[in-house]
Amino acid sequence: MRILFLYMFPLWGNGSGAYLRELAKELVSHGHTIGIVAPDKRRLSGVKHYVVPSSALGVFMGHPELPNAKRFEDMNGKELGKIYKTYLSSTIDAVSDFNPEIIHAFHTGFLPAVARVIKILFGIKFVITTHGSDLSYLARDRRLIGLINDANRIATYITANSEFTRKWYLDMFGYNLRQKSRVIMGGVNLSDYKRDPQHIRQIDKKYRLKDKKVVLFTGRLTQDKGVIYLVRAAASIKGTVLIVGDGPEKKNIESEVKKLKLKNVILAGYVSPNNTKFFHAFYERADVHVVPSTWEEPFGLTIIESMASPQSAVVATKKGGVESIIKDGYNGFLIRSRNSRQIAETVNMLLEDDVLRKRIGENAHKTVIEKFTWEKVADEFEAIYKKFRYSTSEYLVVVRGTDPKVSKFLGRLRRLR
Repeated sequence: MRILFLYMFPLWGNGSGAYLRELAKELVSHGHTIGIVAPDKRRLSGVKHYVVPSSALGVFMGHPELPNAKRFEDMNGKELGKIYKTYLSSTIDAVSDFNPEIIHAFHTGFLPAVARVIKILFGIKFVITTHGSDLSYLARDRRLIGLINDANRIATYITANSEFTRKWYLDMFGYNLRQKSRVIMGGVNLSDYKRDPQHIRQIDKKYRLKDKKVVLFTGRLTQDKGVIYLVRAAASIKGTVLIVGDGPEKKNIESEVKKLKLKNVILAGYVSPNNTKFFHAFYERADVHVVPSTWEEPFGLTIIESMASPQSAVVATKKGGVESIIKDGYNGFLIRSRNSRQIAETVNMLLEDDVLRKRIGENAHKTVIEKFTWEKVADEFEAIYKKFRYSTSEYLVVVRGTDPKVSKFLGRLRRLR
């Protein structure tokens, strides 16, 4: 099938971008023809790219590759309208060239409205996917709600990355959408997590970690990620805290490290996942991976990325979709939000007990194999896409010439779609 994704950020630098990259690659391997409309000039092998001009850039909360981008909620009507107009124009050009069978809006914001217009102009059905961060934005800025309501009404399916996110979406837009909403969580490529001694040695050398216990954080440095509480726990942690990421909270974190005179915290900055083996080596090097989010984390792709490496154990805040992944005490540990003392206690328990840490890591790895691979994710999306095959236009091809009355009726129906 020919599937065109609409995405509103660079394809690297955040969880939803990683999700789209991996899903697109897996769908290509399944024989589908994939196109992506996004503000990113980089290319994925076997994927047709349509680059949206940089004038269409904005952020929900923050993005490490867009440090100076304005938040959508801080934009005036003219600025938001310009982004919508630019993206719609780029999408119309892409649809005319790519001729997709399905449009897949891979975030909410203004993308469902774009997909809705494409449905009007070209008659192409569409899927909407919500990742949760978009809902956090829409809860603060409701200007686009009316457009999304209309798109929801027409969309064939709506998918969410966790049951928590699905419920959040239904709470916001109405439980009448329940029947066409689905939960499809994220995944990993297990082949990327073969322990690579060369890259681990490189990390040890660069950050002076040889023979040290490592406590890792990866992700955007925003207030919602709660990294400040991990930093405050660091004074009591019996290991080195390695923070991989960048964002608007970086200065506050640096200030906290300085104020507390911490010697065991390393701010590594943003490490591009372009170099897949080097990026995943951070998970392989870690003994414990901490996800100290203060908000209702919709899913937590970094959690399953860490769980794919059986050498480490995950400690995460009991928030939102995280409970869809972690069973406390079996494949990770859940902690209270904004609680530096509990972070330190749980991390130290794992650092001091190699047997426990190994058991937790192995159970986590088993969970990923059973539930969180991109092949399984792609299979679930394929099951949805296949239901598009017998759309009205395809029936026209099958039936035309066999029964003039049916052909005439379907022709009218297609014009009304």
